[in-house]
Formats: sequence, structure tokens, C-alpha cells
Amino acid sequence: MGQTLPVTVRPLDALTGELRARTPTAGKTRVLAIDGPSGSGKTTLAGRLAQTGVPTAKPIPIVHLEDIYPGWDGLRETPDLLVDWVLRPLSEGRPAAYRHWNWERDEWAGLHSVPAADTLIVEGVGSGALACAPFLTMLVWIDAPREVRKARGIERDGETYRPYWERWAALEAEMFATDRTRERADICIDGDSSVPHDAAREFVSTD
Repeated sequence: MGQTLPVTVRPLDALTGELRARTPTAGKTRVLAIDGPSGSGKTTLAGRLAQTGVPTAKPIPIVHLEDIYPGWDGLRETPDLLVDWVLRPLSEGRPAAYRHWNWERDEWAGLHSVPAADTLIVEGVGSGALACAPFLTMLVWIDAPREVRKARGIERDGETYRPYWERWAALEAEMFATDRTRERADICIDGDSSVPHDAAREFVSTD
């Protein structure tokens, strides 16, 4: 029989509270990376965490790596782009901005500024890569069963995404294995948990 991982239901504000209690690692900014395979719930989790504490505090700004991937074969180079455009400038006290990838035209588009803030969320496959590690304050890993993730991906991006699913999944698996992303995570989260909890305010950790 397989080993059953212990699960714990925790409030989202406990995670952001722990993040804000840590020493900044990118200049004056604390950076939370949310990584995990496609369709696991990274974007949803990031959005919920960004609103934690609102309206008493400003929402935490988010950088979505989906805006930075240079096409379907650009995953491996994306962590370096994130470092060059966002993480290193923040660490050096310089303005941070990234190029936006136009998926329909398959080319770079406009430039997006990253607001100066004491906390930043970076979400997407590759946000927890080894290249980014020196600048990260906390790394969260989120996962869900493969078929659940695939269904979410097709629902989100439409049938045009289906032919790319296996291709992207192979690139993800290679990156995660090489960079040991899950093993290095501070917190691991079940992105499709059957454990009773309020998903808007709580998460299920599998640490």
C-alpha cells in the first residue's frame, strides 16, 4: 500500500503572515513563488493570496509567468528572463519590468512594469527554478491529479491547447526533476483536496 501523506488545513493569511515575517530576499521585496504543473491551481491560489488582508492592506502584486513564456518551447529559458527582468532589478533597487508574450502572434509585445512593493507573488511553472532560488523568500508547490489538471487546462485555454498538453507536460517534468522544485518547496499544497475546507480562506498542505 502507498504511504498516505499527512494533511493540514491552514488559513491563507497564515501563509502570507509567515512570508511577511521573513527577511526580504530581493532588495526590499519578499518574493513568494508558486510553482507546480500546469492546471494545478497556481493562478487561483495566487489571486486568493494577493487579496489576503484586503481591505486593510493593498493587494499583493502578481507576476504571471504565462505572460513571459516565449511560446510553447520557451519554458527552460523563462526562469532566466524572470531573473533578468524582475528579480535581479528588484534586488539591486532598480525598476523592474518584463516583456509580454503575444501568444496569438507568437512574438513579444508590450512592456509591463512591476510595482515597487514589500511583497511580490510570482506564479507559474518555473517560478521556483534554481535560477530564481537566490531571490525567493518562500517557495510554494501546488499539485493535483493529472486528469484533473488536464481538464482544467482545456477548459481554461480551449481545445487549441489539447495538442500542446503532452509537449508542455514533458518540459515541466524535466524542469521539476532537474531543479528538484517540489523537494525544495517550503510548503506543498493539494490543489484538488477532498478534505473539507473553505478554499477562499484556507488551503490544504501535504507537508
